[in-house]
Amino acid sequence: MNSVGVEGTTEHPELVFSDSFNVAVPLIDRHLDEGRADKTVIYTADEEVTYRQLAEQVNKWGNALAGIGLKPGERALMVVKDCPEFFYLFWGCIKSGIIPVPLNTLLRAKDFGFIIEDSGCNSVLYSPEFADEVEAALADVAAKPEHIFKVETVAELAEPASAELAAIEATATDECFWLYSSGTTGEPKGVVHVHRDIIATCELYAVRVLGETEADTWFSVPKLFFAYGLGCGMTFPLWVGGSVVLDPRRPTPDTVTEMVRRFKPTIFAAVPTFYAAWLAHADFEKEDAATFRRCVSGGEALPTDLQTQWGKMCEAPICDGIGSTEALHIYISNTIDDVRPLSSGKVVPGYQLRIADDDGADVAVGEQGRLLLKGPSVTENYWNNPEKTAKNIVDGWLDSGDTYYRDEDNYFYYSGRNDDMLKVGGIWVSPFEIESALIEHPKVLEAAVVGRDDDAGLVKPEAWVVLKDNSEQSTALADEIQVQCKNNLAPYKYPRWINFTDDLPKTATGKIQRFKLR
Repeated sequence: MNSVGVEGTTEHPELVFSDSFNVAVPLIDRHLDEGRADKTVIYTADEEVTYRQLAEQVNKWGNALAGIGLKPGERALMVVKDCPEFFYLFWGCIKSGIIPVPLNTLLRAKDFGFIIEDSGCNSVLYSPEFADEVEAALADVAAKPEHIFKVETVAELAEPASAELAAIEATATDECFWLYSSGTTGEPKGVVHVHRDIIATCELYAVRVLGETEADTWFSVPKLFFAYGLGCGMTFPLWVGGSVVLDPRRPTPDTVTEMVRRFKPTIFAAVPTFYAAWLAHADFEKEDAATFRRCVSGGEALPTDLQTQWGKMCEAPICDGIGSTEALHIYISNTIDDVRPLSSGKVVPGYQLRIADDDGADVAVGEQGRLLLKGPSVTENYWNNPEKTAKNIVDGWLDSGDTYYRDEDNYFYYSGRNDDMLKVGGIWVSPFEIESALIEHPKVLEAAVVGRDDDAGLVKPEAWVVLKDNSEQSTALADEIQVQCKNNLAPYKYPRWINFTDDLPKTATGKIQRFKLR
C-alpha cells in the first residue's frame, strides 16, 4: 500500500508504484513512522511547524473541507500566499481526493475570472491579501463556485475538526492536482498532474541529480504556486524528510538576505533575474551564501557572466536546468560536479529527449530543432483543451515549445522559443497580453512587444508603440503608458522600455514581424 520502488539502471531508472497509491501518504504520513514527528519541517519568521503538527493539520483541514461540502474529484482553486496553511490546504485536498489548483497570486481579476470559468471549480480559497482581485473576478463570472472561503475561515473550521483522516484510495496515475500555465494565445491552460508526477520529480531530479538529503533545509525564491517553487519549496524537502523556509513577502534582496541570515538554508533556489539582483545588492556578503551546498537556477536561461560573478561569492556553483509546468519540474540539468557554461546540462535520468524538425524527424547533432520530451512526470493532457493536447502531445512526446541543439557529449543548449512567448523572471508572459494593455491607452494606435536583454543579460519586455498622433511622442507619454501597464498587469509583465515608431513591420497579411523588432 502506498509504496514506490525504483527498478532499472542508474542511467535509466524506472519508478514502480503499488496498486494503491495516494501521494499524501509518503510525503506527509510516512514521517511519523520514521521518527521525524518532532523534527521541524517548516520555518517562518513567526512560527515553526513539526512533522507531527503538519500531519495533524493536513488531516484537520481535509476534514474541514469535507465538512463544508467539498467532494472527491472537485477542483479547489487556491490563491494562497507562501505559508504553512498552503501545505495544510494542498495536502488536505489530496488526502481527501479533492483536486487542488494553486494559482499565480500575481494575476489580475480578468485572469482569475477566466480560470474560475475554465476550470469548472467548485470552490475558491484565498488569502485576504489577494481579496481585491479574487473578489472582483468572482463578481464578474457568470456562474459562481459553490464554496468561496478565505483561508482564515477554513483554519477556524479546521481547529475543532478531527486530527485523524484516512487517505482516499487512489492509484499512481489518478488525477491529483492541476497547475495553470500560460499559452501562446495568452490564455492560461490547465495542466493536469497525477499522483506519480510528484514522486518522479522528487526522486529523479532532487535526489538523484541534485543530491538532496534529509539534513537539507530548502529556501526557494520562486513561490509555491509556480511549478518550480512547488518542488523546491515543498515537495522536495517533504520527500526526504528535510525542512523548508517560507516567506510570504514579495522576494527582494533585502527580504531574502534577512531570511538566509536567520535560517541558514543549505539549498537555495532562484531564477537568474534574482541571482543578478542579489549580486548587485550592497548588503549581500560572501558569508550569506556560506551555508549553501547546492544552488539551483531555472525558469529562464542563465547568463555565463552570472555564473562567474556568483562563483566569487559562493563555493557552490549554480546548477542551471530547464523544466516546465507540463513536466512539473526540471528535466535537463547541470550538476554540482558538472557545470557546462551556456548549457542547460544533460537529460535527467528517467526522461527521454528528442530534437526534431518541423516534420517530426530527428535532427543531427549540433543542429537546432524543437525539443520533445517524455517522462514519468509529464502531463498527458490539458484540461478542457483537446486541440492543444492533440497539437502538443503526440504519441506521448510533449513539444516543449523550446528550440534546442545537442552537442556530441549530449549537453543541451537553449536557442530560444518556438513562438513569441517571453520568459520574464522565470514566468512565461504573452506579448499579446501586454500589447492589449498598451492599446488600452487612448493615445495608442498599435503596439508590439518583444524580448530584450537588460544589462544583466536577462530577458524583459520591450514595447514598440504607434500613436494615433505621432507628434505627441515624448518621454512623459512613455512614462504615462508604462504606469498604466503597471497598474493593469501583473508586476513582472510591464514593458521596461517604450519605443515610439511611425509604423510596425508586417507581413503581406498584416501579421507583425516581431523578429525585425528584435
